[in-house]
This record gives sequence, structure tokens and C-alpha cells, in this order.
Amino acid sequence: MWITCLQENLSKGLGVVGRAVATRATLPVTQNVLLTTDQSRLKLTATNLEIAISTWIGAQIEREGSVTIPARLLTEFVNQLPDDKIEIDLTDSPKGISIQCARFKANMNGTDAEEFPPIPTVEDGTTVSVPADVLRGAIERVAFAAATEDSRPVLTGIKVEISGNKLTLAAADGFRLGVETVKLETGADEDMGFIVPAKTMQEVQRLIGDWADDVTITVTEPASQVLFKFGDIEIVSQLVQGAFPDYQKLIPTSAGTKATVKLQDFLQATRAAAIFARDGSGIVRLIVTPGEDGAPGKVTVAARAEELGDNEGEFEATIEGDEAKVAFDSRYLLDVLGVLGSGTVTLETTTPSSPGVIRATDREGYTHVVMPMFVQW
Repeated sequence: MWITCLQENLSKGLGVVGRAVATRATLPVTQNVLLTTDQSRLKLTATNLEIAISTWIGAQIEREGSVTIPARLLTEFVNQLPDDKIEIDLTDSPKGISIQCARFKANMNGTDAEEFPPIPTVEDGTTVSVPADVLRGAIERVAFAAATEDSRPVLTGIKVEISGNKLTLAAADGFRLGVETVKLETGADEDMGFIVPAKTMQEVQRLIGDWADDVTITVTEPASQVLFKFGDIEIVSQLVQGAFPDYQKLIPTSAGTKATVKLQDFLQATRAAAIFARDGSGIVRLIVTPGEDGAPGKVTVAARAEELGDNEGEFEATIEGDEAKVAFDSRYLLDVLGVLGSGTVTLETTTPSSPGVIRATDREGYTHVVMPMFVQW
């Protein structure tokens, strides 16, 4: 016998690394998962050559060894096994493994571990520790603003800046910009800035889950790879090379109108308008109206589809400044309002052709900028 482990642990480990398995591979072995013994534990690794995820699970190791097995086959079979002890043995001809669990048996063909791409090691570099919940929240509120098309590769990443004890994440796709700055208890030894693929950051967010301790981030010198490490999980990713836009210049420094509203009111009205906006180029129109004689102001959210109809919803708001009209893409509004939780938010704008700025009043370091849609009022 090679190794013995629990079905629950192996299933969980395969779930962790599975998202890094290549789906359409020019190198077929990247559709496999690498199983290798490592200091009395079983190490699982998968990579699509852009990101590599490794995790360790407890196992009884009879002897050292390693092999790669098709990830989908192994994962789906293990997930169907009973919650019991799994015994795995290496086979040499053909190269692969035999699995036994309760009354289930299987043989799987694989390839030699030496054919698996080497996983970069990130040992030397600049390191910073970030509380898991802080990093997870910041990624959630920023990552969706990154571009999904590769026409400008630099915009498919998230700019990470560490200056003193401040960590800033920024993402933009040319139509919107999300920025969050958080304070760290201990900063890095030196300031640094680098661009991490948004897909990598979203995997980090997913895998952090309910992890309560710090996440260690290490960047190689020169900045070409980044390592995220927490618990029994390591994620190594290539960095995006290029110059990220100077996002600070994209944030308006003043506003003619500022509306403070309940987030849930804003979200509900936008969801209702988005139903009609689907057939109207996705456009929702916002009219901010100050109150008179001490009465509260209001925000009206409206949309219309030429052949289907129109709708209008309004809610109370505390208004500073003049009446304002502005139109946005409903999807962009829903994206940002959907990640801000609860409480109140502010909408700042000046003219129908100026960007709108959305901030959460209970989250000082967060700013989201949305470019307007041009419509006839």
C-alpha cells in the first residue's frame, strides 16, 4: 500500500485544487492532479500554467512516491465513495493508481510525476500578512470591476499596492473603477505595487472561506509571481505585466450633488428598473431631487423599453446640493450595490456627463466610480 487517507479529506483537497486544473489544455498533463507524499502528508497540486494551487491533507504514508491522475476522473469517483478510509496504491504498468474504499475498487491510469510542469517556488521576496476577512471582503468589493476581455490585458488584473501599513486594491474595465484601502496592523518592509489576475484573486477569495487567521502574501523580486499562503493551502500565480492606469485621477475630487440613501432602497429600485432596462440598452435613469422647506429629498430610478413599457421607483434621500440627472448601465449599478451589504450609501454626481461616485458610509476606504450613459432627457 502507498497511502491511506479519509474520503472526506481527499474529497475536500481535490475540491480545493480543482479550480486550477486546465479545462482546454495545450499540455494534456495540466488536466491532471499531482499526488505526492510530503513529510507524512499527501500533497495535491493542480495548475493551468497561470495559477497553481497546492494543498496538504493528513494521510498515513507507507512509502514515498508521486503520480499524476486525471483530475476530473479522480474527483468525481472520490466524491461518490462512502465516508470511509481510502487505500491508494501506485501501479507501474500502466502508470497510475488503484483505489479501494469499503466495497468500491478502481484502477486509474495516469502519467509520471516528472511530466508535470514544475511549480514555481516563491521563497525570497517581500512579504506582508493580511487578516483573512479583510482581504476576502476587499477582493469581493473590487474584483468584479476588472475587465473580462483581453483587449487590454492589464485591466484583467487587480492592482495591489502596499504602502506602510496600508493595503489598496484597485480594478477597472474602462467603464467603472473599484478601489478599497484598508489598514494593516503590520505593514511590509518596503512599499510595493503589482498586478494580480482578477481570476487568481477570486480563487483566493473563494478558498479563504471562513479562514480566520492571516493570509501571507509574498511577491518575488523582480515582481513576476505572487504566493498566497494560509492554512494548508498555497496559491502561486503569474503577475500581469504592464502599467496600470493612474486610478486616482479617475476619481472626481468634487461633486455638485450628494445623495445619502438606504442601500436596500437603492438596490430594490434598481432591480425593478433593470427588468425594463434589459430591453432598453440596459439604461436606468436617476433623478436626484432635493426636498423643500426641510422635507427630505428623493431619488427616482426609472427605465423604459420602447415596445414593452416603462417603470419608475423612488425613495427618500438626504440631498446636499442641486437637482441632478444621470443615467447608468443597470448591471454596473447592481454589481456594486450587491457587494456593499447593508446600511447607507452615498451617490455623488455633478452633470449627466460626469461619473457617478458610490461610497458606503460605514466603509471609509471604499470608492466606486461608474461612467454615465448618454441619453436624451
